[in-house]
Amino acid sequence: MNAHSPASQPEEGHPDMDYAEHEATYARFLALVKYTVLGVVSLLAVLAFTLVR
Repeated sequence: MNAHSPASQPEEGHPDMDYAEHEATYARFLALVKYTVLGVVSLLAVLAFTLVR
């Protein structure tokens, strides 16, 4: 049985990958999702208070 899992990432990573940039991009993506969700929830709250009587 092979001791290494095929899904495991090597400690150093692939030399062609820029992991620091990948992590920064992912952090920006998460921030965008967070603020988009907050905006949609805020919009729904405003619509609920102004349109529902």
